[in-house]
Amino acid sequence: MKTRIDEIAPNLYRISTYFSGYDLQFNQFLVIDDEVLLYHTGMRKLFPLVRDAVAKVVEPSRIRWIGFSHFEADECGSLNEWLSLAPHAESICGTIGATVNINDFAHRQGRVLADNEVFTTGRCRFRFLETPQVPHAWDASFLLEETSSALFCSDLFLQNGDVDPMTKKDLLESARQALLAYEAGPLRHLMLYTSLTQNTLQKLAGLKPKLLAIMHGSSFKGNGERALQDLSEMYAAILGA
Repeated sequence: MKTRIDEIAPNLYRISTYFSGYDLQFNQFLVIDDEVLLYHTGMRKLFPLVRDAVAKVVEPSRIRWIGFSHFEADECGSLNEWLSLAPHAESICGTIGATVNINDFAHRQGRVLADNEVFTTGRCRFRFLETPQVPHAWDASFLLEETSSALFCSDLFLQNGDVDPMTKKDLLESARQALLAYEAGPLRHLMLYTSLTQNTLQKLAGLKPKLLAIMHGSSFKGNGERALQDLSEMYAAILGA
């Protein structure tokens, strides 16, 4: 395994560990502001690598907010390790996430946000977006950093390989090939297409993000609205069928 750190936008760092056995990157995002935010913690066994990477950018105990899309090992598996290391840190999640997972799992309760609720960390302004079952899980959500139009979009646009930290190239074909590979293998049903999926993706597209911070694969800089609309059509064609 190897872990690398890249500043993909001002004060936004991508921490990436590549697992060759899965042919997949696992990415965390660190936002440096008056109050530091970490989005995704990584798995519990990944904690030492992520902690050491964070320490190259900022003192890890300064972490104030810990965000993630849904309750899953790569999203928040080392949440308790971070809560122990950073005494003032709080997780952020929606009502469903707090009720069914976090209030039981975490060492201390997090901050519960309503859909479209906004909180600030200094210069940055984050909007919490409830997205049930997108990318998957009842408690799923995303964050939009409004001053930079950066959308933290978890498993959407998943790509295989040890790819570049950031790209301006269209990700749709890479995401399509990865989805088809999962659907043909033992880990199929990575994504589910429900009556909510298209509306949720169109809602996200309507935010017109300029940067997509992606958990597995390259992040994307460009027309996020068009990218999300294309992704919605691809999911409908593959999963809706």
